[in-house]
Amino acid sequence: MDIIFGIILPVFGTLGLGYAAARHGAFDEAANRGLSLFVFNFALPLMLFRAIAQAELPDAMPWGYLLSYYIGAFGVYALAMIGGRVLFGRRLDEQAVLGLGGGFSNTGMLGIPLVMTAYGPDAALPLFVMIACHSLLLLPPTTALIEAAQGKGEGRGAMPLKLAKSVLGTPIIWGLSSGLAFALLGIEIPGPLDAVAKGLGSAATPCALFALGASLTRYSLGGNLREPALLVGLKTVLHPLIVWLLATQVFDVPPLWVATGVLLAALPAGITPYLFAQRYGACQSTVASAVFLSTLVSVGTLSALLFVLRP
Repeated sequence: MDIIFGIILPVFGTLGLGYAAARHGAFDEAANRGLSLFVFNFALPLMLFRAIAQAELPDAMPWGYLLSYYIGAFGVYALAMIGGRVLFGRRLDEQAVLGLGGGFSNTGMLGIPLVMTAYGPDAALPLFVMIACHSLLLLPPTTALIEAAQGKGEGRGAMPLKLAKSVLGTPIIWGLSSGLAFALLGIEIPGPLDAVAKGLGSAATPCALFALGASLTRYSLGGNLREPALLVGLKTVLHPLIVWLLATQVFDVPPLWVATGVLLAALPAGITPYLFAQRYGACQSTVASAVFLSTLVSVGTLSALLFVLRP
């Protein structure tokens, strides 16, 4: 019961409230954009900075954690591409978009608040490790596949530099990196800075969830649901299963890192795959349906996992 009232209801209740507010016109697109900017530029970076700065760093990096997660991510990515080609006759660029839809988690809007609510500040370090690698590992091959398929080679050489600039310019990365620097150097956060980080950081979880709920009104179920159902199954069921098997049966991963990795793998599809679908004009309806449907399904799958992987 503690998990229901302490984690599940607050997380998904706040998400549902944001959705209802936007659906009924009480929270418009401009308000949601402002709230999202506050969350990503200020609240989340400060919350993660404070958590990492006060974290106890491990003696060695659990490489099995990263291998477990990304073997799973690229595994479901490949299966989504194969399914798109064999079952639905999709082109290579469309297959790449489907692969991203199957392997890219919604770490920012849902993953961070969910994991931090479930496991507290101790989970900040495994979160940092995953967030630092997520876009850098999954977006370049997707972009290369799409541009190769569509014959857009003119900007391909500059793509890694653009991606690196984008990642380095992300406030969440700066917050995490600054917190890591404080932890490595043994610097105590000055009192006034700690008070500001604590105050604004405390708003990160509810605001991120409310903004995510409001943003879901932009997506809906439409067309043939066979393709979205494939992506949802790969993302919310198979990916976390692979991560759990590898982290517990193949690699020696600490329990908290196992729980964090499995929860992150079980997250619904992120908004990034939809942005790729829009930009390249590939599988827009499928990916939009997958984002919406996977978020609905994850209410059940993530709740079940929180009972199994209880702190």
